[in-house]
Amino acid sequence: MTNSLPNDSPPMRGYLLAALIIVIWTGFILVSRVGGTGSLTPYDVAAIRISVAGVIVLPLWLRMGRASLMNGKVAALTLTGGLGYTLLAFSGFHTAPAAHAGILLSGLQPFVMAICAWAVMGERPSLQRQLGIAIIAVGVGSLGYEVLQSGVPTWDGDMLFVGASLCWALYTVLVRRWRIGAWEVTVNVAMLAALVYLPIYALALPKNIGAASVGEIALQAVYLGVLAAVIQMVIYMRAVELLGATRMSVLVAMVPPLVAITAVPVLNEPLTPLIVVSLLLVSAGVVIGNSRTPPAMRVSECRM
Repeated sequence: MTNSLPNDSPPMRGYLLAALIIVIWTGFILVSRVGGTGSLTPYDVAAIRISVAGVIVLPLWLRMGRASLMNGKVAALTLTGGLGYTLLAFSGFHTAPAAHAGILLSGLQPFVMAICAWAVMGERPSLQRQLGIAIIAVGVGSLGYEVLQSGVPTWDGDMLFVGASLCWALYTVLVRRWRIGAWEVTVNVAMLAALVYLPIYALALPKNIGAASVGEIALQAVYLGVLAAVIQMVIYMRAVELLGATRMSVLVAMVPPLVAITAVPVLNEPLTPLIVVSLLLVSAGVVIGNSRTPPAMRVSECRM
């Protein structure tokens, strides 16, 4: 019995970290939606997140030898994962509900990730992953039909979520292609995003941060700037190390349904039957697309 504990311990720690990631990502969507329905503009929320993250990583950037930020790779990653994702997502939260964000930001990722990996790296998805992607597409289509049926104009916010999801997928694929370490890319992108965005925000972008309460600003600063922008990266990388990327992807499929369910009491948002169908399809597509193919199936595929 004592000999089995060391073997069981790392997976158990991995599952605990994965559970924490799921909670953080679910909370990120809910907190961002709170910011989107409050007095802050999307540019205010982005400025809070980017400035706080920049202050946190500044000592790390100095310790890393003040790595040059003026190169094409850092610029591309900052435009996609640093600024593109942030501005598109926070703009979407102003018009679209949290359940839509859960589906289009988290659930849609395997779909757009496969497209980006195919376009950038020439990686053709397996038949099993193509099946998962097809199911996700049907789930997203169900969400689109729900928007048409409801008569509530959320198309602009939904399209912004799709754009944000595409930016994050491209960012992830580029990091993988260029083989940049997690800490290196986190620090450099956060620094360059702050240097580029904050002067533009201060001089040219619409803002309403002066009308927001201290509590509203503090919530966005602590959750988005500290927890979601920096700490979750460390936790996520450790969970992937303990569980593997495939298993972690399956577990993250829990985020969309958790967001939709939690948004009912927290944000007073409706959970319609079509949203439930979309959530189930997207979650099933993520699980099927990322689950390991049984050995017998792999042999039969090879024979074909």
